[in-house]
Amino acid sequence: MPLISKFTTSFGTDINKDVLVFKLINNGITAYSEAVTDESPFYGPEDNFTAFHIIKDYLINVLKDLPDIEQFNEKIKFVKENNMAKAAIEMLLYDYYSKLNKKPLYKYIGKTRGYANVGISLGMDDINITVKKIEDALNKKYKRIKVKIKKGEEIKILKEVRDHFPNINLTADANSDYTVNDFDLVKKIDRYDLTYLEQPLYHDDLIYHAKLAREINTPICLDESITSPEKAEKAFEIDACRVINIKPGRVGGFYSSLKIIDIVKKYNGHTWIGGMLETGIGRSYNVAIASLNNVDYPGDTSPNEKYFKNDIVKNVFNMNNGEIKPYDYDGIGTDIDEEYLNKYTVDKVKLI
Repeated sequence: MPLISKFTTSFGTDINKDVLVFKLINNGITAYSEAVTDESPFYGPEDNFTAFHIIKDYLINVLKDLPDIEQFNEKIKFVKENNMAKAAIEMLLYDYYSKLNKKPLYKYIGKTRGYANVGISLGMDDINITVKKIEDALNKKYKRIKVKIKKGEEIKILKEVRDHFPNINLTADANSDYTVNDFDLVKKIDRYDLTYLEQPLYHDDLIYHAKLAREINTPICLDESITSPEKAEKAFEIDACRVINIKPGRVGGFYSSLKIIDIVKKYNGHTWIGGMLETGIGRSYNVAIASLNNVDYPGDTSPNEKYFKNDIVKNVFNMNNGEIKPYDYDGIGTDIDEEYLNKYTVDKVKLI
């Protein structure tokens, strides 16, 4: 699916979203999910090809008997890692069981405020274009602005943004672009009064983030480093972060995401829900979990129109005053646009 505009981070530029969509039909119920992998393993070790292999050759055998959520997560422990593949099928079960119980997903998973607080994530671009995008985002009432940075460009980007917008809720995401040798450079970011600095160091690191946290005033948010509730617990135990970006696909699905939310609350930290350029199917999951009471920071849950001119769902999300309400229909609540789904589909495979 073509993106409206390119999305550039420290590890590359996306102009399309290549997505695996899953559909489960049983007992008159139709459930949907998507994998957050892409065609390349740049964000993490998985890509569309590895995810499909794991799902087709291992996870589908577990899904056949339609275990409940806890049983499914227990039964798939024999597959190590591969969280994005696991999440795609686990979240399919969440849609199925919330529909079976005749509840909207956001009410099925926990105590909710009834809406998600919305922030915007902006890829790297010409600084004048970035400033214009921030102006537009603020006019639309986004509650947090996040800019992507990379080593050597961080001061240029953050200085210009802060000079233009001295009082906004601003964060920066480095996507692991710095090393242990860059502490002095990273410390210069303190002057820009960020709410947090996201994943400055290695994608699987906790130890060096804890060391960096002792040397900077800006709170650290961990993203790629947090792949399980156990790693979230360790991160807080050693003070490697004060904030966690939960991407359900990265941590294996909703079951682990909900555990991480509880861990963050236990340590009086902060959490928010990240995005992976999802279609309207994946976005509906993100909005549902972002509406929970204990998710206290605005997340990357922008309306569909930010990314796609035409999505594969008919009922796209609308934002009012920086808030998006989850669907009140059973399950994820999406109305699939079969015309556009067929238009973008390049292959279909029956797995069961």
